[in-house]
Amino acid sequence: MDQYRVEPGSSVDLSALDPSGGDALTCGKREGKAALRSLNVELESLQELLYAQGKHKILIVLQAMDTGGKDGTIRSVFEGVNPQGVSVASFKKPTETELAHDYLWRVHPRTPGSGQIVIFNRSHYEDVLVVRVHDLVPAERWEKRYEHINNFEQLLVDEGTTILKFFLHISKDEQKERLEDRLATPEKHWKFATGDLAERERWDDYQAAYESVLTRTSTEAAPWYVVPADRKWYRNLVISQVIVDTLNGLNMAYPAAEDGLDDVVVV
Repeated sequence: MDQYRVEPGSSVDLSALDPSGGDALTCGKREGKAALRSLNVELESLQELLYAQGKHKILIVLQAMDTGGKDGTIRSVFEGVNPQGVSVASFKKPTETELAHDYLWRVHPRTPGSGQIVIFNRSHYEDVLVVRVHDLVPAERWEKRYEHINNFEQLLVDEGTTILKFFLHISKDEQKERLEDRLATPEKHWKFATGDLAERERWDDYQAAYESVLTRTSTEAAPWYVVPADRKWYRNLVISQVIVDTLNGLNMAYPAAEDGLDDVVVV
């Protein structure tokens, strides 16, 4: 999956990356879905091991354009995983209390503790995305935030957190189809907001903002992955594989058992 990793110091041009996966697809749909089922089982075991050992912390960041598939990714990738050790943090419009503090103030308390996996469904990156696109703060202010974010993530890593960041890369045509599907399906009307159309008109501005994020905040400590997301099954497969590979690389082990357990009799 290294082909999707943004190398630190490289410049990202999203228009040059195929949201469908194109020739880079590593398998077909049927094979991919079978592989995903196997990865689900493996991830379930690895998450239990992570929780039992209580040593490592995993932060997964999901960012995407509207309809990019963050919710679907969470459902599919973490299907069957014990919710005791996994949680999702969603960052909505800041409250008055949150606005009274620095923009990272509300983020830090949601980061994972030992043995936990936390998934950010949107994240601190909104403060260099929507804030930039909508001109909510002066450019000289949000420009400084790339360095703030890099330093914040380095702090987390230095304290034992493993960070994986995924940008779910969809095409504008695919977004159109997904929005139309929401309009055509009554059960999906709750997902649709007319404001989504106004955001869609800013597509190019958001693409530029994401290119800056991916270029300036993919680090050795906290890399970004640009995941082709037009095909949902392939999106889920790529993300699952990266997470499983990362967890396997931690060389985890169950804690040692108490002495004398072989002689214990339960009555």
